[in-house]
Amino acid sequence: MTSNGALIFLMAFLFLFLGYMGVPVAFALIAAVLVVTSFTSVSLASMMAQLFNGMDVEALLAVPFFLLVGDLMSSANVTVRMITLSQTLVGHLRGGLAQVVTIFSMFFAGISGSSAADVAVLTRTLGPEMDREGYDRAFTAALIASAATMANLIPPSIMAVVYGATGNVSIGGLFLGGVVPGVLVGIGLMIYSYFFGPVGLKHKRATFGQIGTATKEAAVPLMIPIIIMGGILTGQFTPTEAGVIAVAYILFVAIPFLNYQHVAKLPRDMALTGLLYSIPLITIGAASVFGWMLAYLRGPAVVSGWIANTAGNDPFMIMLLLVVLFVIVGDFIDAIPAIIIFMPIINDLTQNADINPVHMGVVIIVTLAFGLITPPYGLCLLMASKFIGVRFGKAMFASFPIYIIFFAAIAFCIFLPEVVLWLPKHLMPESVGCFKNPSGAGYICP
Repeated sequence: MTSNGALIFLMAFLFLFLGYMGVPVAFALIAAVLVVTSFTSVSLASMMAQLFNGMDVEALLAVPFFLLVGDLMSSANVTVRMITLSQTLVGHLRGGLAQVVTIFSMFFAGISGSSAADVAVLTRTLGPEMDREGYDRAFTAALIASAATMANLIPPSIMAVVYGATGNVSIGGLFLGGVVPGVLVGIGLMIYSYFFGPVGLKHKRATFGQIGTATKEAAVPLMIPIIIMGGILTGQFTPTEAGVIAVAYILFVAIPFLNYQHVAKLPRDMALTGLLYSIPLITIGAASVFGWMLAYLRGPAVVSGWIANTAGNDPFMIMLLLVVLFVIVGDFIDAIPAIIIFMPIINDLTQNADINPVHMGVVIIVTLAFGLITPPYGLCLLMASKFIGVRFGKAMFASFPIYIIFFAAIAFCIFLPEVVLWLPKHLMPESVGCFKNPSGAGYICP
């Protein structure tokens, strides 16, 4: 009888080997699981059922709607108004266009929830303009990729939806918990661009009238994050319903009001979104069956036991070790399958060390967002370097100094949980385990 350890090693080896041979992540995961299944008493029919069970989660329906929101906003050129507003706010600073990239990313992150969509929009709109103003292409690619990671931190975050759905954690709480690290990363990128980035061309400071005009013109698209979070916070609708409402707002308000000619292209946008959603959906199913087999072979118990033996019950040490684990994992695996595969380990350690699930979720999401710019996988950095037209190696070296910003944000999230959880505790107290005071008004938070 083959030992569990040998089977876990074989499954991991096959996945990594096939991945580096160019096999898509989802099919590499499925192939590795099917090979290992033949050495166990589990039937192939059971594994196929688990594959579909991994995708059959109602909360995941939010993902295609948020993807559609981002695609409609970019394809209908509605995002131009937000770029104009960003330019009037920070375009006069040193490295003006670099500052605009960061501010616009913060705005667009509150709409799309997708880092890939953010990279596509930024490279198409601001990338050529930065090239004309003489910005180094490697710096441009590194900055755009780093700024795009905020889409996974600032709500609505697709990564938070997947984490909440698979880990049974409040998605609304994760949304609110991601605000602080998202803003920290944004401020860090602006400071870095101001002091260490290219100077760029000097732009004239916008007048209050110009800022007011730009704000008024951008008000329609900027209502989307208000609608999404406002509805979730007031309990009017779930994250999935928020995505539906946001799509309806764009279809019946934003596009007819700002770019009615785009109505004819809506079928193409919806078909493209369905195609885009199929990629993470099959990956979610594959990662789910991979994680199930890993749990069947008691892999999570071994890893969580090792971490617990090393860190004891110290929540900070446990989170630091998990950060190290996910920094390494994020270098090779996309964030969504990483979350699903390792969720049993995360849940086990969260319960044993009495860590707030939302706090743990925010730390893991920030760490995996960082993995989007680290080699050799670094999806955002790969996309940005390809679209900007610079070698990946150059963009990678240009991104190294930016790593400090992410390390600082991760450390902040670990050691200052009261700051990270401040918004969830005050706006959605039940999402972080608070309960109503039986003797009066307000909530009691553990």
